[in-house]
Amino acid sequence: RLEEAGCNVIYGLPGYKVHSKLCLITRKVGNKIKYTTQVGTGNYNEKTSRIYTDLSFMTSRPDIAADASVVFNSLFTGTVVESVENLLVAPLCCKSRIVTMIDEEIAFAKRGEPARIRLKMNSVTDKDLIDKLYEAAAAGVPVEMVVRGICCMKPIYPNITIISIVGRYLEHARIYSFGVGERKKLYIASADFMTRNTEHRVEVGAPIADPALKQQLEEILDIMFRDNQKARIQQPDGSYIYRIQEGESPLDSQQYFWEQAYQQAQQAKQFQPATFPAAPAKKEGFFARLFGRKKNK
Repeated sequence: RLEEAGCNVIYGLPGYKVHSKLCLITRKVGNKIKYTTQVGTGNYNEKTSRIYTDLSFMTSRPDIAADASVVFNSLFTGTVVESVENLLVAPLCCKSRIVTMIDEEIAFAKRGEPARIRLKMNSVTDKDLIDKLYEAAAAGVPVEMVVRGICCMKPIYPNITIISIVGRYLEHARIYSFGVGERKKLYIASADFMTRNTEHRVEVGAPIADPALKQQLEEILDIMFRDNQKARIQQPDGSYIYRIQEGESPLDSQQYFWEQAYQQAQQAKQFQPATFPAAPAKKEGFFARLFGRKKNK
């Protein structure tokens, strides 16, 4: 149906599954070309959108659009993206960039400076990244992870925290956070830390630079790590136990975000945007008025 409507449909990249969620809109406004780029963690699917939790980022940044254009051009030509400036793009320039950011946190920790790694994703099985995270923890970097599904990493160091949240909605968003303070780097992405994602799929992650959006992502992670109703914390032997503690006020992260979204929706309904004045009534022509008067007589 898309092709019948005139769309040029590309059926993937030979040897790789295209798992990225990327949209690039190009418009001509006057004599200028304008770009809108959307990078998401979830599929464009009306069914899963009702039960999955995901994140979506839209931007007019030309540098992000340039990277997105490289990704689409690679799909059209059947090649793999080898280098981009801002986006994380698997299979060639995502994993290596993640390793570099982990190494940066290791270096800060070894110098006695604050360091931190926080991650949220579906599954963790990539041995290279697991070993690198262990190296970071051994160097003193706090490693905090929300992993809903398969997790081959264990909290073998006291500064590793791994929780799983299974609730009404399926946790599907991926968030990568490296560093602290002003040097903190935050990404949302389509890729889990699984070899199939990092080496055998086309994945895309976007850097989040806007302070308000960074704060929003940090709040999501903060609330999830405080969840004491649906969250289970992994033990060194790989087992999981509930985080419920006596004396704590109950906090269900999914319920919290649902109520937050509901309040925002209610506020949006109360807001009445300015409307254009009604068009004037159509004026009758001369003959219509003339003959209308004769009929009335």
